Formats: sequence, structure tokens, C-alpha cells
Amino acid sequence: MASLQSSSGVITSLSSSSCRCWRGTTRATINMPKLRTGRLSMKLPARDLVQEVLDMGVGLTAETTSQMEKKYESRTNPNSPSLRSNVSDPTVIAKLHAIMEAVADRVGMHQNIGEQRDNWNSLLLTSINAITLTAATMAGIAATNVGGPLMALKLSSTLMYLAATGMLVVMNKIQPSQLVEEQRNAARLFKQLHCQIQTTLSSGNPNTSDVEEAMEKVLALDKAYPLPLIGVMLEKFPETVEPAVWWPQHRERQERRTDGNGWSVELEEEMREIVGVLKRKDTEDYLRLGKIALKFNKILSISGPILTGMAACGTAFVGSSHAPWAAIVGVVAGAMASVVNTMEHGGQVGMVFEMYRSNAGFFRLMEENIESNLNERDVGRRENGELFEMKVALQLGRSLSGLKNLAAASSYSSSRKEEAIINEEFASKLF
Repeated sequence: MASLQSSSGVITSLSSSSCRCWRGTTRATINMPKLRTGRLSMKLPARDLVQEVLDMGVGLTAETTSQMEKKYESRTNPNSPSLRSNVSDPTVIAKLHAIMEAVADRVGMHQNIGEQRDNWNSLLLTSINAITLTAATMAGIAATNVGGPLMALKLSSTLMYLAATGMLVVMNKIQPSQLVEEQRNAARLFKQLHCQIQTTLSSGNPNTSDVEEAMEKVLALDKAYPLPLIGVMLEKFPETVEPAVWWPQHRERQERRTDGNGWSVELEEEMREIVGVLKRKDTEDYLRLGKIALKFNKILSISGPILTGMAACGTAFVGSSHAPWAAIVGVVAGAMASVVNTMEHGGQVGMVFEMYRSNAGFFRLMEENIESNLNERDVGRRENGELFEMKVALQLGRSLSGLKNLAAASSYSSSRKEEAIINEEFASKLF
């Protein structure tokens, strides 16, 4: 019995002690232990060291803030160099789109007016020939009649000849077929400019110089191919035949490359020989053909009204004492006037002259493009040499090897006699 009590006492004491330990452990996990200042000695840093650390933190914060501000400014400021090189100015893009819309509108205008003036050419040609042949027929009938119908036929024939003379003078002055060719060329060149602006927008970052260049090209085309007839119409019978000019003065290139830019000494010599061939053969030949077409057109333009005027005078004397020769003049001159008018406007001699003048202008533009690149001493500011060579070859309808062979043949001909230069090949294979 005593042993049971002692064992129970031991168990009770063990349980109470374990309970006290458990409670103490629970309190230790919940409550943070207090530091005893007596046993722990912590040395605090000096005030100068703390102040230095704080100053370093403030400096790093200010530097980080300034860098962030500069980055934000470079992203939002349109005048920053990084934005100019990576991001296009929206104002420049909007201006180029506005110029594209104006160019597209001009293409439609020139096409519509070209169709209208083509109708003028066909309608006036048909009407004047019908009037002239009718007047000649009436003059022949009047020569075989005497009495009342004679005066009516004479008067009608004379008036019709006079009307045909006036219409021929106006038609020969404006040259509708030449006007049509001008509008065709203008529409084609405006389409080409439209494609160039599209290429500028799609490749690279356009800038203000691109906008100015596009504006200059539009104004140069407007001046070269005007729409109105009164006041600004191109001279149809110039004293000297010059190539058509529809491009502005070449601008100095702003961008620069640091590498060789595709140019070499051999390529420069090749381009110089191409320019020589264009000047000696292609441009000169088309100017010569243009002079021939202009002279022939002048002769026809003067002959038509003179013949109809002579026919009107001859018809007026039909039935008088000079009846035989008057009737002959009235009928024959009228028939000849109809033939001359058909040759001039049906054959579109004015259009042929304008075509020759435009072709000569095309070759003159090629010469100026090549010379402007060769005259630029800084190779980095030139157009890429390989790309430029390919463009010249395509414009002349040749392959790159054919272009090199042409330059070699030109170099050989220049060192020979004049007969070799005369037999020299033309640069263009297209026309």
C-alpha cells in the first residue's frame, strides 16, 4: 500500500513537472525573450558612418531617378537622336500621306484630261475633214450649174472652207495629239512618284528632307506638264529642241555610310563610260529625230490652213469669167487640205515629237543622276554602288554583264577613230 502511494506520488510529481515544462515552452514560443543588458554588449556604429551610408543611398536614388527621367524624355521627345533613328515622326508620315493623296489625285486628273483631249483630236479631225470634203463637193457642183443654185452653192462652200480654216488654225496651234502624249507622260511619272513615296514609307524612317524632296518633285511635274491651255501651255513649235525636264535640282544627300558603300574605281569608270554613250548616242539621236518631227509638223501645220484658204478664195470666183481655174483651185485645194490634215493629226506628228522629246529627257535624267553620284567626293554620301548599277541596267534594259560589256566597248571606241564612234552601240535596249 505504501509502495502504491509512493509510486502515485512520483507519477503526480512527474506529471506536474512536465505540465510546468510544457507551459513554459508554450510561453517561450509566444512571448519574445527579453534581452539582458547586463550580459550582452553591442557596440553601435559611429554617427559619421551612418550619415555616409545615408548619403550614399540618397545619391543612388537621385542618379536612378535622373536616368529614368532621361529615358522617358528620349522616348517622348521627338527631337532626341534615339527617337529620330528608331521612331518615325508622326507628323512627317502624315505629310507624306497627304502628298501621296495629292499625287494620286493628279494621276486621275491627267488621265481624264488625256482622254478628253484624245477625243478632241479624233472629233476635230473627223469634223474638219468632213467639212472640207463637203465644201469641195459643193464647189465642184457649183462649177457645173448656172443660175439660182449657183450663188447658194458658192456661198455655202466658201463659208465651210472659212470655218475649216479657222478650226485648223486652232487645232494646229494646240496640237491635241501632243497634248494627249503630255498627259500620258504626266500620269506615268506621277504614278512613279506615288510608288517612290510608298517605298520611302515602307522602308526606313522618313524625315523632313523626304517631305521636301517629294514636294519639289510634285511641283516640278506640275510645271513640266501643266493642265491648263491658256497662258501656261507648252510651246508646240519651239525654236530649239530641248529634252523634257520634269525633275527638280538634285539635293545633297544627308545620310552618310562609313563603309565603301558599294563603290569601286572600276564601277566609277564604268558609269563614266555609260554617261558618254548616253550623250553621244541616245540623247543626241532622239534630239535629232525630234528636230525632224518638228520641222515636218511645222510644214503640215502651215500648209493645211493655206490650202483651205486658197480653196475658199477659188470657190468665191466660181461662175465668173475666171470660172475654170477658180473651180479647179476650189476643189483641188480642198482635197489636198483634207489629205494634209489627215497626215498631221491622223498620223499624230505632234505626239511623235513629244515622245522623242520625252525620251531625250529620260536619258538626260539618267546622265544627271550618274554625274551627281560621281561628282560627290564623299563616297559615304553616294547612293549604294551595287544598287545604283542595278538600277541603271534595268533602266537601259540590260543585264549587269551587258552593262559592263557596253562600258568596255565604249572605252575601246573612244580610243579609236571617229568611224568606231559612229558604229557604236546605243546604250538603251528599250527604245
